[in-house]
Amino acid sequence: MAQHKRVCFQLRVKKDRMDEYKARHREVWPEMLDALRRTGWKNYSLFLREDGLLIGYLETADFDQALAGMALQGVNDRWQAEMKGFFEDPQQRPADRQMELLEEVFHLD
Repeated sequence: MAQHKRVCFQLRVKKDRMDEYKARHREVWPEMLDALRRTGWKNYSLFLREDGLLIGYLETADFDQALAGMALQGVNDRWQAEMKGFFEDPQQRPADRQMELLEEVFHLD
């Protein structure tokens, strides 16, 4: 079994859309969840601070491959199109193209 790497990223959710953003994530489409699992996203979590800072965490064998796999999923195109307006991004890129990766500097174990 391939060793999973930990990946952490940040985005910024518009403060006036935070409640709706949280509501959407309580009802993620089953086909989107299936696509994430099929393309190698494990232990995936999102954390939202009250100022809109969103931190994402996942484990995967290869993050670039996991992103590329999702890019081939039609459900991902639909999800990204619906979610694009939630983020503070002057270029209005889909969230999966504006993730700012964070460097891991410590891990217990």
